[in-house]
Amino acid sequence: MEAPSSPFPSSPTSPTISSKLTKSDVDRFYERTKTGDWTLSRTAREFVGGCGNTSALRFNRKGDYLAAGRTDGKIIIWDMETMGVGMKLHGHFGQVQSISWSRDGRYILSSSQDKRVILWDLNDGSRERVVRFEAMVFNAELHPFNRNLFVVSLFEDDPHLVDITTTVEVKRRLPTMPLTDDPEAPSLAKLTTTFVLFSYLGNHIFSGTSKGWLNIIETESRNVIFSEKLCNHLIPLLRLSNNGNDLLVNSSDRIIRVINLPDLSRLTPSAAAVFTSDPNTPAAVPSPESAPSPEDISTHVSLNVEHKFQDLVNRLRWNSVAFSSPPTLSATPTSTSDYIVATTYMKKDIYIWERSSGSLVKILEHKEEQGIVEWHPNGRPLIATAGVDSGALNIWAVEPQQKWSALAPDFAEVEENVPLEEREDEFDVLPEAEMRKRRENAEDEDVDIWTVERVKGEEEESFVLPVIFGIQDSDDEEEYVSVGVGTMRRKEANEGREWGEGTVEAG
Repeated sequence: MEAPSSPFPSSPTSPTISSKLTKSDVDRFYERTKTGDWTLSRTAREFVGGCGNTSALRFNRKGDYLAAGRTDGKIIIWDMETMGVGMKLHGHFGQVQSISWSRDGRYILSSSQDKRVILWDLNDGSRERVVRFEAMVFNAELHPFNRNLFVVSLFEDDPHLVDITTTVEVKRRLPTMPLTDDPEAPSLAKLTTTFVLFSYLGNHIFSGTSKGWLNIIETESRNVIFSEKLCNHLIPLLRLSNNGNDLLVNSSDRIIRVINLPDLSRLTPSAAAVFTSDPNTPAAVPSPESAPSPEDISTHVSLNVEHKFQDLVNRLRWNSVAFSSPPTLSATPTSTSDYIVATTYMKKDIYIWERSSGSLVKILEHKEEQGIVEWHPNGRPLIATAGVDSGALNIWAVEPQQKWSALAPDFAEVEENVPLEEREDEFDVLPEAEMRKRRENAEDEDVDIWTVERVKGEEEESFVLPVIFGIQDSDDEEEYVSVGVGTMRRKEANEGREWGEGTVEAG
């Protein structure tokens, strides 16, 4: 019997992307990040006022949109150019746990405490797929090159790899137990996966556990090929740098670890998976003898902890952490994230460290404790945070200095007036026949008004949200319904929504 084909796409190669910034622009970015005056943007305070309790944040790949999930189940798409609302999504009736964007920016994947994961199509704001689970969802992450594949971590259950290519979704169980010599050790009892994340190319999955283990799982075979115990505490968050070379680990032992990752794409895959109709059966079956075992692969993998960031004096715990992004429109395979930002538990400060020196370069102060933190992906010194108590969304930015040279290529500032040196033919009046000839030549040129030229540095076309014309679709937080003549009341959370739609569960 012929085995069914794998739903996993062939691994793409690392793209080569050109940068449109000069070295001086990069130097200015680093200087502004370290010494700039970080302030809450005035426009940001205006557009986030009364936005509800934000529980999840994520920029899209280009950074022109920011998705904010809330405790009432709503998801708001903010336009970072206009500081206005691009779209509002209704679908969850529990707190939104995580948000993940597709590579082209058209689709987002949201997970919630209502035990559901929803794939949204931002072209019309519809729910393309709804996947239900038996346990509460910790987080869900889209595959970087396949929007029909995502990984999810569940409360007190094994993580799952979910394929929604077909009408009925297929849930494949992923291992939680680390690759050790003694899997029956008492220290591994009641071990659960708390966070999952795809690698840069999507060939592997990183999973953090409740007892400090970091596992690397092959996406196709679902085998654990490497495990390392980083600490004895819970790992609630993993973040991958833009180039995929570094992993940021936040753990409950009050230490933030920056780990240099090996090139996992060079590893020989382990026993190839043959997928059966039963998603709970082991993924791998006997394969050619040339295929290495997971134990053999683990000997070729090593993790280097580059930095350990912590506050030795106050022994602070960290709510959320994030990498900075390189000062380019899109990250290149060689670009690095030079700063680490973290919000503090039970404190009101935001810490920024420099990776090269490992030193603390900035502390941002706020009037309330900040929970989630996100750094703008195209390298701008701009940070989005959400308050723990109020849930208000805040935008931190360095106000840029006026760059007069941008007005003209040869513009130069002078301390005093300089006499104009007029060229001999600068103000000459051309004969009428010469002027007519030039106009006729210009009229003969074909002007293409349909082709949209790609901006230098862009890797691929990006999705643009449709414009909302109807007032009923706008993000006016004062949503009221009429209950009588001249009497209004505010809508309750999730009022007027239907929850019957969905997909058939896999058998």
